[in-house]
Amino acid sequence: MSKYLPLWPDQASTMASQVDALYIYLLFIAGVMTALIFIAVAVLAIKYRRQPGREAVQIEGSLPLEISWSVIPFFVMLTFFIWGGVIYFKERTPPADSTEVYVVAKQWMWKIEHMEGQREINELHVPTGQDVKLIMTSQDVIHSFFVPAFRLKQDVLPGRYTTLWFKATKPGRYHLFCAEYCGTNHSGMGGDIIVMDPQDYAMWAAGGTSAPLQETGKELFAAFGCSTCHRSDAEGRGPSLQGVYNSPVVLEDGRTVTADENYVRESILDPTAKIVKGFKPVMPAFQGIVSEEQLNALVAYVKSLAQPPTGTAGLQNQPAASPAQPQNMQVQ
Repeated sequence: MSKYLPLWPDQASTMASQVDALYIYLLFIAGVMTALIFIAVAVLAIKYRRQPGREAVQIEGSLPLEISWSVIPFFVMLTFFIWGGVIYFKERTPPADSTEVYVVAKQWMWKIEHMEGQREINELHVPTGQDVKLIMTSQDVIHSFFVPAFRLKQDVLPGRYTTLWFKATKPGRYHLFCAEYCGTNHSGMGGDIIVMDPQDYAMWAAGGTSAPLQETGKELFAAFGCSTCHRSDAEGRGPSLQGVYNSPVVLEDGRTVTADENYVRESILDPTAKIVKGFKPVMPAFQGIVSEEQLNALVAYVKSLAQPPTGTAGLQNQPAASPAQPQNMQVQ
């Protein structure tokens, strides 16, 4: 449509046409309502214009008329909410088989790492027809990941993960903006989403030399001494991490939480925030010790672990050690 009526960017994702349809519907209803009001004003102004001998007559209220002009617009406006809600939940519910990509925003660039290990700055290569889930965090201030051609925007926050997913439909290069003012060079914090045919993307991906993200996380897990307490046999001082991801975790205070990406992240940076039932708060905090990229790798590794046969799910309470020397943590 934008080729013949270039009023908005290209539609390059499965959600773009749905967002545009809702937008056109909003404009249409607003236009119709505006036209009706102006027509009524014009007709009444002409018909009942001031004339000699004509006096205004008080009109008593009509219950059917009042109900009609209240109820009909209500249901018309309710369609905005329902249609918008359907699109919102589609945008916020990534398919289970989505390819995951980690994004770290900082002043003033986008650092991107694929699960296969490829790393990019201010560019993101994706294939057409593949669901892509972005797991995003900020290294400093609030940013916002905005791709007009995909009709998608999501704030990127420091200290936690936010997610966004899309399925690109048309090869090309599409501009990425930061849509939240983030400092003096905010206007220069841009990039490109490069959408490729699956065959071309496979050739591009094969050129990577870095290890898969979960393998990097596994190495860090061993280097920081995490495996000495988080043992797969559930006999360590910390709970087993086998199958913990997306599982319910019972806490010491009686609450039950789901071990999603933000839970795993928080448990690494601030392990005493949520203590798993049956374990002591002996794990040191890694805030300021691991970088955002290392944190992403550790989270990816925890997510990759196989389901456990039995045991308590959780991610807390590694052995006590000096936070300044996490690589030397040992069970005493």
